[in-house]
Parts: sequence; structure tokens; C-alpha cells
Amino acid sequence: MKTRKKAYGTSNIVGKNIERLRKARGIKQNDFISKIQVMGIDINPTSYSKLEGQLRIATDKEIYVIAKVLGTSLEDLFSEDSI
Repeated sequence: MKTRKKAYGTSNIVGKNIERLRKARGIKQNDFISKIQVMGIDINPTSYSKLEGQLRIATDKEIYVIAKVLGTSLEDLFSEDSI
């Protein structure tokens, strides 16, 4: 698994968990972005990378759709276990 080039930011608390769950499921970032887009979220790779890196605020719509795509609960995205 690739290591992160930059440290996590502080703009959201879900980004780190989204990245961890996506990688645990073996989903490449570009494939994941495509799945999110199909579900109606207009997001580009740069914006998504900033979300995972906790460098931008995640919207409620994004969090909801990401949880659905990952097949996980909203609570798992907000879990403090990996914060």
C-alpha cells in the first residue's frame, strides 16, 4: 500500500477513514471517484484527494454517497478509532 506523501489536514474528520476503507476494499482512487460521480456527486480527482487528505470540508451529500459506495455506515466514517 502506498504511503501518504503529505500529512493529513484538519478540515474534516472523515477523510482519513474514507481513505482507509477505500484502500481496504482494494478500490483505486479513480475508480472510486467514478462510482461517486455515477451516484450524482460532481467531484474531480483534485477535490477528492483534498477530501481524503482532510484539506477541505466534506459536504453532507458527499459523505452520504461515499458511505453508500463503500457499503458502510455513516458511523464508520466518523469513527475516532483511526483519528
